[in-house]
Amino acid sequence: MSRLCKITGKSPLVGNNVSKSQRRTKRRQLPNLQSKKIFVPELNKFVQLKVSTSALKTIDKYGLLPYLKKQGLTLSDIK
Repeated sequence: MSRLCKITGKSPLVGNNVSKSQRRTKRRQLPNLQSKKIFVPELNKFVQLKVSTSALKTIDKYGLLPYLKKQGLTLSDIK
């Protein structure tokens, strides 16, 4: 499974761990993704999504379908 938010498109970032002696080693910063079942009242059913926590907060605020419309997506795009 890819570590990619279905709605916002957040993906892992790549950077360096820097020690005290300035030695650099590669590291990955993973997005905070959660697998959630979200109820869509317009369709009267649940949808399972892998989304970031920032997207979850916005979904709680606006609702899933209005947020998808704002992002320029439809429900069939994220399944």
